[in-house]
Amino acid sequence: LPHVTIQLPLYNEATVVARLLDAVGNMDYPRDRLQIQVLDDSTDETRPIATRKVRELTERGLDAEYVRRPTREGYKAGALDYGLRTAKGELVAIFDADFIPQPEFLKQIVGHFADPRVGMVQTRWAHLNRDAGLFTSVQALMLDGHHLVENRARCASGLMFNFSGTGGMWRKAAIGSAGGWQHDTLTEDLDLSYRAQLAGWRFIYRPDVLTPSELPEDMSALRAQQ
Repeated sequence: LPHVTIQLPLYNEATVVARLLDAVGNMDYPRDRLQIQVLDDSTDETRPIATRKVRELTERGLDAEYVRRPTREGYKAGALDYGLRTAKGELVAIFDADFIPQPEFLKQIVGHFADPRVGMVQTRWAHLNRDAGLFTSVQALMLDGHHLVENRARCASGLMFNFSGTGGMWRKAAIGSAGGWQHDTLTEDLDLSYRAQLAGWRFIYRPDVLTPSELPEDMSALRAQQ
């Protein structure tokens, strides 16, 4: 199995960061081939929670590190790029804080990278609280349209589609050869996706591999997330 780095970009995620790190710590993957990077730009109580959870992971024998940058330049794209400088893995999986990666995630998709042309594999988002109310149901419907219709059709037709920002895995060499993460755009995930595919990398979509997430349940939470 190849060496994998899991990147977890955080910004003020105190309510969910412990759950995220618990899930990542339960990944079914050889510990000598797994690195966990907590890329924390937070300014609130996320910092001590994340620090404590990373310490717990290292005490369990996991290669986990808590990473803080001097500034928040580039926001999420900047954090991911900063983490890549010390990433040990030839593959890089990325999860936002409101996602709960499943234990089998890595083993389910890592085999695609045996093909040297594959640069990224995206999994489908699931929604833990889609039935909490009309607001979450509408969000889930929108996202299902993107994942179950658009991504599936594009991938099956051999057309370009984009990394959704979380719940996917990149080949580190594909990121580098496409020019790396750029932060002069609002959609760094789409931007890098098309640069990589134009450079010749192949993308794969896995609608059968689900990565659960929690949808914002009110407008203020949605606005903060976006």
